[in-house]
Amino acid sequence: MIDSQKWSARIRETTPSPIELAMMVLSLVSVVVVLAMTFSNLDRETYRLLLAIDSSICIIFLIRFFVGLVNARDKKYYVKTHWIDFVASIPAIEQLRFARIFQILRVIRLLRASRSLILPLLKQRKQTTLASLLLAMVLILAFSSILILLVESGAPDANITTAEQAIWWALVTISTVGYGDFYPVTTAGHVIGGVVIVSGVSFFGVISGYMASVFVAPDDAERQQAHQEEIKSEIERALERMEQNQQKMEQNQTQMLSEISELKTQLAKAKKE
Repeated sequence: MIDSQKWSARIRETTPSPIELAMMVLSLVSVVVVLAMTFSNLDRETYRLLLAIDSSICIIFLIRFFVGLVNARDKKYYVKTHWIDFVASIPAIEQLRFARIFQILRVIRLLRASRSLILPLLKQRKQTTLASLLLAMVLILAFSSILILLVESGAPDANITTAEQAIWWALVTISTVGYGDFYPVTTAGHVIGGVVIVSGVSFFGVISGYMASVFVAPDDAERQQAHQEEIKSEIERALERMEQNQQKMEQNQTQMLSEISELKTQLAKAKKE
């Protein structure tokens, strides 16, 4: 029993959490974006769009860092082991973004050390769902805005020609609102729009299911607490029955002793007679 508990604790320590896996993917995306900004010959609007995506990812990294810092028991140790994450999350300094490679390598090392990855993710369903939603939202918005800008910017009569317009179109399309102020005019743009719409419907469907599971279905802690309360009540009832049986046995024993004493008294009287 002790060995299994130690093994479970070791698995938890060596297995990255779903949020860490999502951060690893975002780190990889951030590094690719910075490489494209540094070594590719991009036009001004595409560069501005990639810079906006990189800055948004950095904000997510900073929020993750400070949330972990607030929740950490030993804040000095947390800063000591995660300072490079903070440095690599500073916006507008693309060169620092290559420090994200260290986080990618750290998570890969954890993946190699862990014997199983799917089982821990299934046990943390809510965190896995939340991490998947965050990752899907960032990736869909980033890739759809980049692709639509590349496809539409050079087309005649195009109305999606700037980074802001591409991001706004991606937000409106993924939410299936469809204001119609910006829209694709090319066939490739229509295909991209269709894929984004389908992705948006699926995305918000998953969000609805997740919110329902959070507010309607009891979570693992509530189920565990209810199970513990049930076991506690059963133990209390069993102890109560044992006490009642013990009291009955004591009463029977007392009655038997009194009867034996009475028989002894009657026997003594009979001998005297």
